Amino acid sequence: MKEDQKSARLPCITYNLGRRAYPGVLDLQHELVRAKHEHELCADVLLLVEHEPVFTLGRQGRRDSLLVAEDFLLQQGIQVQHIERGGDITYHGPGQLVAYLILDLRRAGLRVTSFVAGMEEVMCKTARDAGVQAAADTQNRGVWVDGRKLGSLGVAIRHGITFHGLALNVSTDLTPFSYINPCGLSGVQMTSLEAETGTDQDFSRITTCLGRHMQEVFSLDCTLESRA
Repeated sequence: MKEDQKSARLPCITYNLGRRAYPGVLDLQHELVRAKHEHELCADVLLLVEHEPVFTLGRQGRRDSLLVAEDFLLQQGIQVQHIERGGDITYHGPGQLVAYLILDLRRAGLRVTSFVAGMEEVMCKTARDAGVQAAADTQNRGVWVDGRKLGSLGVAIRHGITFHGLALNVSTDLTPFSYINPCGLSGVQMTSLEAETGTDQDFSRITTCLGRHMQEVFSLDCTLESRA
């Protein structure tokens, strides 16, 4: 995956955060990017998390992509947050596996386009482990199964360091996606690994698979650590 073909694997710390509210994890990403930029942190970092319900609007996010009143969302317990990643609007919630890779692109020998393609490759390989054949679409980023969107992608880069990342629907309640035009696209049908297979998915197993593929695709040497 690395464009300069270096064989050495990059040290990476993996944190499995469990279920967390979105704002605290966003703050954590900002802190990690700052620490890497100021050379307080040498290793790259992979955050694996399942969020409490939230809609996030990226830099291209438009209010008309939200199809219901915010008062209704408050009644449903869904927050709305504007953030700095690329893309439009998406939903995060229980049953969705989110991965944020805090990666120094220069040290990894990657361009932004290769990084994005690598994140999509990670989702496709993880889906395959669950028995689902997904594919990327260069016209509409993310991964798809026969026209249905299985995983979304939105990244930001600061000082050459990536943050934000991917969201793969494992056992997600897909109803909240009907409240928006996902990623700003009208008429998009969302799906999940459970919807595609018709069987229950072990979220912990899918998390392990995705972490393994992240290591393979980006040539990382990951160490799992706990975080309070």
